Amino acid sequence: MLLRIFATLNLRSNSMRILLLGSGGREHAFSWKLSQSPNCEALFIAPGNAGTKAHGTNLALNPNDFPAVKAAALEHQIDMVICGPEEPLVRGIQDFFAQDQELQHILFVGPSQAGAQLEGSKAFAKAFMEDQDIPTAAYREFTVEHLDDGLKYLEEQQPPIVLKADGLAAGKGVLILDNIIEAQEELRAMLEGKFGDASATVVVEEFLSGIEFSVFVFTDGKDYKVLPVAKDYKRIGEGDTGLNTGGMGSVSHPPFVDAEMMRKVEERIIKPTIEGLQQQNLGYRGVIFIGLISVEDEPFVIEYNCRMGDPETQSVFPRLKTDLVELCRATAAEELANVNIEMDERAVASVILVSGGYPGSYEKGKVITNLDAVEDSIVFHAGTKEGEQGELLTNGGRVLAITSYGDTFQEALAQSLKNAEKVQFDGVYYRKDIGFDL
Repeated sequence: MLLRIFATLNLRSNSMRILLLGSGGREHAFSWKLSQSPNCEALFIAPGNAGTKAHGTNLALNPNDFPAVKAAALEHQIDMVICGPEEPLVRGIQDFFAQDQELQHILFVGPSQAGAQLEGSKAFAKAFMEDQDIPTAAYREFTVEHLDDGLKYLEEQQPPIVLKADGLAAGKGVLILDNIIEAQEELRAMLEGKFGDASATVVVEEFLSGIEFSVFVFTDGKDYKVLPVAKDYKRIGEGDTGLNTGGMGSVSHPPFVDAEMMRKVEERIIKPTIEGLQQQNLGYRGVIFIGLISVEDEPFVIEYNCRMGDPETQSVFPRLKTDLVELCRATAAEELANVNIEMDERAVASVILVSGGYPGSYEKGKVITNLDAVEDSIVFHAGTKEGEQGELLTNGGRVLAITSYGDTFQEALAQSLKNAEKVQFDGVYYRKDIGFDL
């Protein structure tokens, strides 16, 4: 009898019904990888996009509507929830599950609201790094009550000057300014509500000059595992010019991040970060995205995110050979020490196709054609939906990611660009120089 019960429990722990929250390219990459696992019994994506439905069942609900998420989790007998985007985490969805008796049995991948402050509050993250002696740019923070102090502080700085809205600002809350007067004007505007509540506090930060890269760490609060490293490209224009976007492409592995650099990152940044989470009892079982910059071969933290990055996930997950369901389960169950990370040694490059006008105003509903002509690349959907006649339509600024393998990132990029040329929709644009600075 005991043997039968044990066998049933063991089967239950390995075969999982999963609810993935989110709708972007990151979530399509998640669903693509999760569905490959023999341990994925059923996958539901809320709300998902036109691409995720190939790997599971899309559910029309808002991840920020916690009661709706609860209802879906119970209806579909979910064993594990994975939260893709940051906003539900910053709003406290992990705590919502942990405190609800009907949901407490469900494993949850994502930090508590307290842990999500690493992304939700720039000021909190900077203070955390200061406490843990983690290398980062010097900073001060100001509120509207101390505007005059902030304006005076800016007079003493050497441009360029970095201003960061403390809270979530949909990727628009970071400004890099080349003169003091403009910085003072922007500080005033931010503190007076330019980004709403997100800029009620503004962090003024030293500008660091170097080359950026992204490190992704799964942690169960005690142990951690490092995923393949990536580098993304945020500016809309080639040569990294123009406005910031959510990301125009990514490569993995960036060649300049060698073994010695990763040793420094692990010893000076990752380990102190995990120790800080434990010391402050922040309840962190999920992903830490560490945005880094190499300054004269020394790593500094630019920012933390409390989830996987987009578009880096589209380059990282294709290189991850480890079962993602097991990696997520072990993270949520505090059993991460038992997981080994295996990587594909090939390089990967991902190119993002965006709507005309992005990151400014753009139109949705453009018909996407020739997707079936893509060969030897992976297509990840971001801003897409199905039309009434089953046609594929644009539904966002960033529309698709074309991802390819290669012996080098240049070879992978060439393959992605070859296929990007085939895909058509009105106003389509993509950068042809991803990886140009490597």
